[in-house]
Amino acid sequence: MCKTFSICAILALAVPAFASDAKTDAVMNALTKELDRSFGVMKNVEKTPLYFLGYEVIDTKQYGVSSFMGATDGEHESERRRFDIDARFNDFKLDNTHQIKGDASFNYPVSYTQYIPMENDENAIRARVWEHTDSAVKRSYEAFTKVKMNKAITASEEDPSPDFSPAKAEVFYETAVFPSFDQDAWKARLNKLTGKFLPYPFIYQGQAWFRVSSDNRYIVNSEGTRVKTGNVYVSMGYTITSRTEDGMELVRDMSYYGETPGELPSDEVILKDMDRSITELKALQSAPLVEPYSGPAIINAIPAGVYFHEIIGHRLEGHRQKLEDSGQTFAKKLNQKITADFITVYDDPNIRSFNGTVLRGHYSYDDEGVKAQRVNLIENGVLKGFLMSRSPIRDFASSNGHGRKSAGNQVVSRMGNTIVEASKTVPYSRLREMLIEECKKQGKTFGLVFNDISGGFTYTGRGSGQSFKVLPLLVYRVYTDGRPDEIVRGVDIVGTPIANFSKIMAAADDTAVFNGTCGAESGWVPVSGVAPSILMSEIEVEKSKKSQEKPPVLEPPLYDK
Repeated sequence: MCKTFSICAILALAVPAFASDAKTDAVMNALTKELDRSFGVMKNVEKTPLYFLGYEVIDTKQYGVSSFMGATDGEHESERRRFDIDARFNDFKLDNTHQIKGDASFNYPVSYTQYIPMENDENAIRARVWEHTDSAVKRSYEAFTKVKMNKAITASEEDPSPDFSPAKAEVFYETAVFPSFDQDAWKARLNKLTGKFLPYPFIYQGQAWFRVSSDNRYIVNSEGTRVKTGNVYVSMGYTITSRTEDGMELVRDMSYYGETPGELPSDEVILKDMDRSITELKALQSAPLVEPYSGPAIINAIPAGVYFHEIIGHRLEGHRQKLEDSGQTFAKKLNQKITADFITVYDDPNIRSFNGTVLRGHYSYDDEGVKAQRVNLIENGVLKGFLMSRSPIRDFASSNGHGRKSAGNQVVSRMGNTIVEASKTVPYSRLREMLIEECKKQGKTFGLVFNDISGGFTYTGRGSGQSFKVLPLLVYRVYTDGRPDEIVRGVDIVGTPIANFSKIMAAADDTAVFNGTCGAESGWVPVSGVAPSILMSEIEVEKSKKSQEKPPVLEPPLYDK
C-alpha cells in the first residue's frame, strides 16, 4: 500500500469557474444531455425499473521523468478520459449491486470503465456515452437477476440495510489547471541530484523522479447532481537500494508533495535528506537481524500515520460492517472504548494542508457527488462513527462524503485525511525515557523504535485472520543499560487490531504527515495520515520476507578494480 524545485511554476490549484464556463463545457453538456435522454427512456423499458443512473468522467493529464545515477532514464506524457457508469435496477432497498453470497467471483459488482474522446466535441462524446450506456445497462439488469436468485437460496443478511441511500443533488464547477514548468530544467535537476549517489559503491540503484498530474472529475446522475472538481498532484522523490550478504534488499527513500512545483523543497533540503539516507543505507548493510519480539516500542510520527491507517482506518469503512464475508471487527462496538482515552481520530478530506504540508487525501466531493465531510471516528478512546458512502449500514443511513474509487472500480467507503489527535502529550525525549522505563518494568533489555515504514496491509475478510502487517524500513534498538541505539533490520510489525489498539500508552507532541496512495477493492486513491509518535506497551514483530539472492558478483562498473 501506502508509501508514497521551483522552476517556472504557475498557479495549479483547482479554481472555481464562472457559470458560463460550465455552460460551454462540452464534456459536462454531453454527459448531462445523454444521461437525461437515456434515463428518461430506459427507466420505463423493463418491468424492473432503472431507478438510478450515474456517470463519472476522470480527465487526467500526466507528466513524469526519472533519473538513474546521474542520467535521465525515463520520461512520459499522457492524457486520457475514462468513463464509468453506475446503473441500478429495482429500488434503493435491493438492486444489482447487492452482494452475491457464497461466490467470491460475484462479491463486488462489475464495473464498466471505458474511454471517451479527448477532443471537446459534444456529438462525438455523446455517441460514445450512448454506446457504453447501452452495454452497461444490459449487464446491470443481468446482474440483478443473479441477485434475486441468490437472495432466494441463501440465508438472510445480519444487516438488512438498503443497498443505496438517497443524496442531495449537488451543483458545483471548478477546473484544475495543469501547471507549467520547464521539462529540460527538471531533467537537469534530477540528474544533478542522482549524481550524488555515484561515489558510493554500496548503492546499487540510485533513482529520483518528478511527477505532475491533474485530475478533472465530472459527476452527473439522474437525481440532478452536476459536479466538476479538480485536483493537482505534484511530487518528487528518490530511492536508493542495496543488498546484504544474506540476501535482504535494503531501501531508503524520501518523497515530497505539493500542489505546484514551487511547493517542493530546495536542492539544499533534498541533498541533506540524501546524506542521511546514504548513512542509514550503509549502516543497514551491517545491521544485525532481529529475532521475533514482543515488547515495548515507539512508532515515530510519520510511520504512526501508516499504523493508524492499517490497524483501524480500513476497519472503520462503513461497507465492511455489513458485507457478509467481512470480519466486521468494530461493527458492534459503537460507543464502546477501543483505545486509550487520550486518543481522538477523525477523517476530514476538506483539509488541504497541515502545518504547511499538503495533504494528498484532500477532495471537495467524493466519487458519488456527495460533499466531503468531517467524520468523528473515535472520541477520547470511544468509537463514534464510520466512514460512509451511499451504501447504508445499521444506524448510519446516509453518506458522509467518503465514497471513493479509481477509474474502473466500484465505489466503496474509503479514508481521505485521517487525523489522530492526543489530548495528553509529552516531549519526544520524555517518550524515549518512558520506553526505557516500560522495558525495565517488563524485564526487557531493549525496546524498539520504528523510524520509517514503507507501507502495510490488513486482512478484513471473515475467512482470513483479522490481522494487519506494517512493513518497517528503519528500526532501532534502544537499550535499557545506556548503550547507544543500534540499527537493526528484518522485522515486520504484526498483530490483531482489537488487542493492538489497546496497547497505546502515550503520545508525543511531534505530529507529522504521511502522504501515500492506498489500494483496496475500489482501486488506488490518494490518502494522508496525520499522527504523533506513540508509545506502545507491547508490539509484536516477526521476521520479514527476504530473497535468497546474494549481492552482485562484480563491483559496479565505476569501482571495478
